[in-house]
Amino acid sequence: MFAYWTSGIFVLIVGALMVCPLGHCGISALDRAGLEFAHGLRTPVLDSAMHAITWAGSLWLLLPLTALAGLHLAARGTPRAGLFLLGSLLGASALSHLVKLILARPRPDLFPSGLPLPLDWSYPSAHTMQAFAIATAIVLLARRPHSALVAILLGGASVVSVSRIYLQVHYPSDVIAGMLAAIFWVAGLHHWMFRRQAHPSA
Repeated sequence: MFAYWTSGIFVLIVGALMVCPLGHCGISALDRAGLEFAHGLRTPVLDSAMHAITWAGSLWLLLPLTALAGLHLAARGTPRAGLFLLGSLLGASALSHLVKLILARPRPDLFPSGLPLPLDWSYPSAHTMQAFAIATAIVLLARRPHSALVAILLGGASVVSVSRIYLQVHYPSDVIAGMLAAIFWVAGLHHWMFRRQAHPSA
């Protein structure tokens, strides 16, 4: 449990030190190349598609859907699974916004953004963390997750993450750090809520 959570914090700290060394945030070669590549792909059709896709990582959408899923699981006699889903989402969201406040990395401004820039800070990507938290949680709840389910869920979360770069509201480093941190957070929560209780003496 603590190994997972420590790994997630380590990822966020190392990423923060890389993008904002000594508290001075800059643009790495990776971030610049990623944003330039995304800008070169811009078309009206892709803009419309990415506008729709990016909402799949929004807390405004994920929170009510997750709450409904949690209530459904509770009604089926598995309330812990419902709490796990909700905890995965809310924990990832809270962690992302806490790190944003601490680091205060400005949003990208190399190219015009595809939507109004959010008012909060850039690192890490909350949409990415939220999308990957839910996708990872569902995979872990599945008793025998089929490879197709894993590919669909994690692939969908990846597309949401790419939309944040495409729309020029996040750097690639924001997305990479958010993805890894979310996976570690959810894996640790799953271990604490399920595996540790199954083996209390461990």
